Amino acid sequence: MPKAEELEIMTLPSNDEENLWISWDDYHSLIARLALNVHESGWKFDKILCLARGGLRVGDQMSRIFDVPLAILATSSYREAAGTQQGDLDIAQYITMTKGDLSGKILLVDDLVDSGVTLERVGRHLQERYPAVTEVRSSVLWYKACSKVKPDYHVTFLPTNPWIHQPFEEYDTLRPHNLAAWLKRGKHAAGSSQA
Repeated sequence: MPKAEELEIMTLPSNDEENLWISWDDYHSLIARLALNVHESGWKFDKILCLARGGLRVGDQMSRIFDVPLAILATSSYREAAGTQQGDLDIAQYITMTKGDLSGKILLVDDLVDSGVTLERVGRHLQERYPAVTEVRSSVLWYKACSKVKPDYHVTFLPTNPWIHQPFEEYDTLRPHNLAAWLKRGKHAAGSSQA
């Protein structure tokens, strides 16, 4: 195992109007700021519903901060061109949660709102299938100007609609047969100290 001083130092490329590079520290800070925005609004909610995959980490951390149950709804649209182009939106038929049904006031959590299609369609999905839900508010880390839907809560407004390079994207190309080399290079230690 490499020593700490031997680990490759990860430096992110410079941000510009087309690309926004996010470190693990920035990512976790954004989640805390989003939670603070919701808290300071004074709105009380019963459960968090996160949209998987992008909203999983955000939803998990926020459910811990607010000490409320976490529900998960799988959605998928970024499958084209190695995950860089939005395709057709798929919404899972069922919501996963450990106890009870989805009801009451729901904080809907995702990482970003891009076109707004996902937030809009999930909102309709909840109205049609979950009559016990009385109110839904949306929260995201990044709100892009190109979105036709404005989230109720967000941390960063992005007027130039950049591609957001999130810290976990390296796992998109990591495969089991590459793990030994990845661990040997020390990537795991650099990432785990921030994760």
